[in-house]
Amino acid sequence: MGYGFGAFLLVVGLVLALAVTDSLNGVDLTMVGWIMAAVGLVLIAITAMSWNSGRRARSVQTVTHPDGSQTVREHRATEI
Repeated sequence: MGYGFGAFLLVVGLVLALAVTDSLNGVDLTMVGWIMAAVGLVLIAITAMSWNSGRRARSVQTVTHPDGSQTVREHRATEI
């Protein structure tokens, strides 16, 4: 989904929470807005963490066995 959808949820949620004064029967638009804003923030954070995890150094080792089969091992370096 990415940054775009997270930003969309955040903006629409904040508009509903802070700017909309209308009401619907049985629906608290302010609470719906705060929930949408929170989900948008979480989505942006998850996207940032998942995109940055792919930037770590990796090494791949392929071992060919006598029977012709291969085994692939991937090692990711962790940064401190």
